[in-house]
Amino acid sequence: MPRTLTDDEVTRLKVALARISRLVDRQVSGGGLTRTQLSVLGTVSRLGPLGVGELAATEGLNPTMLSRVIGKLEADGLLARSPDPADRRAVLVQVTPAGEELHEGLRRDRTRLFASGLAALPEDQADRLLLALPAIEALATQMRAPAEAASASDRDRVTAR
Repeated sequence: MPRTLTDDEVTRLKVALARISRLVDRQVSGGGLTRTQLSVLGTVSRLGPLGVGELAATEGLNPTMLSRVIGKLEADGLLARSPDPADRRAVLVQVTPAGEELHEGLRRDRTRLFASGLAALPEDQADRLLLALPAIEALATQMRAPAEAASASDRDRVTAR
């Protein structure tokens, strides 16, 4: 059975991850887009054309909020909506060439930033960090599950009205 982390250890991990996130956000500009907008753009870029319902589930956003985000990204020329050929009542969201260019540029810049940070660490620390990667990924997945369940519950309440 894994040992239970102390409150101090949990806080240290949380603060370190938040600090890295803020540093990356400050050093790699998202073209004035919010984290949510960048996440939606990245998801559509990675997964290809998506239905709005599937995108809402993937992002953990309610349909109203997602519609606003898509509208902003569409107005900026980064996403486009089109009728779903399989169901003309449904809409597919896809990335535009400008959206793909922005997404890929940000990915490259963030990768370079992380690579530079890792290269500056002593080799043993970089190795330990890479060994911890599966645990960090598992933590991200574990923490996402309750958020997705809550989001689904919110969507169910909205559609039940």
